[in-house]
Amino acid sequence: MNQMGTEMNQQNNNKIEWRRSKVRELLVKGFNHYEIANILHIPRPAITKDIQYLRQQDRENLQTHFQERLPQKYENYMAGINRVSQLTWKSAEKRIDDKTKLQALAQLNEGYKLKMDLTTNGVVITDAIKFVQTSKKELMSKKEDDKESEEPDYGEDKDQLEEKQEEETGELNKQDTTNQVF
Repeated sequence: MNQMGTEMNQQNNNKIEWRRSKVRELLVKGFNHYEIANILHIPRPAITKDIQYLRQQDRENLQTHFQERLPQKYENYMAGINRVSQLTWKSAEKRIDDKTKLQALAQLNEGYKLKMDLTTNGVVITDAIKFVQTSKKELMSKKEDDKESEEPDYGEDKDQLEEKQEEETGELNKQDTTNQVF
């Protein structure tokens, strides 16, 4: 009986995965929520939930790409460019003929341009930094919101306590009308 429940659960998960893949396919083709619901004969709220799920997966995949894959690919590209540069310099220094030497030097020039672009491309670097900073801010604000929701609200009690302290320390100077909140 337990095995049957597991099989049914697996079948349900397979159906959901299939549906989500169809939703993505139709989104790529330019269909909106309503059109996708009509095409797949599925209620629109289910399609909306699938799209939200896909967006969350996309965010996670992008974050993984920036944090794990991109640095490794970057290093691999740089190592490859450096190796090509070494081999090209060896070829250029052999002085086979002027035409070959010029081709090798032109190749080196292109390699240096590519390397410079990889190391200084402001758009890519700026976008990556913004993405990471935004993600960190969102996580921090979520943590702060969670902490605030767990703490009881002492706002009214604090105001009453401050008023009581002011009364105990003496009457306020009636001529002084400045804000004494601080």
